[in-house]
Amino acid sequence: MNSLTTVPAIAPLVWGHGPKTLEVFLEPTCPFSAKAFAKFDELLARAGAGRLTLKVRLHSQPWHLLSPVVTRAILAAATTAGGKDAAKAVMAAVFAHREDFILVNHCAGPNQDLSVRGVLERIAQFSGVLVAESFEHPELMAEMKWQAKYARQNGIHATPTFMVDGLVLPEMGSGDTVDVWLERLGLA
Repeated sequence: MNSLTTVPAIAPLVWGHGPKTLEVFLEPTCPFSAKAFAKFDELLARAGAGRLTLKVRLHSQPWHLLSPVVTRAILAAATTAGGKDAAKAVMAAVFAHREDFILVNHCAGPNQDLSVRGVLERIAQFSGVLVAESFEHPELMAEMKWQAKYARQNGIHATPTFMVDGLVLPEMGSGDTVDVWLERLGLA
């Protein structure tokens, strides 16, 4: 363990400040989550930050074997000076380089030999965000547990899952266009 004594707060992964709230549960190595994530900037730009609050919830799934490490790294990035923007940069980098963070058929391939340190090094390489030191904060475990508990409490099983103003919208998906999302949000 490093000699860190003060743990910075974990910046909430929230963008916008409008009355309509969209919570999206993402698995950080899931191809469908990547597809949804890629539309967030356009969604916020078109909806307007004063009309929409977008909250990213991390939902690690056990068959994505490196997912817990990546999830913790995203939360670690949120404790850095870059806050939520650093976390967003890590998510973008992992989604853009998914093949470097997954196992073939969830059980084989060259990434079987990847260590936790190796994952963190790849994240730094692809995102430019150094998370190795922050990753060691034991306090991150509480946030990881909160994210998992929150998903379970809301009946979230798959990713991405979209929740609007506290209600899951199963008809909303990553394959939808931003126009469809805006309609479903009542912001078209």
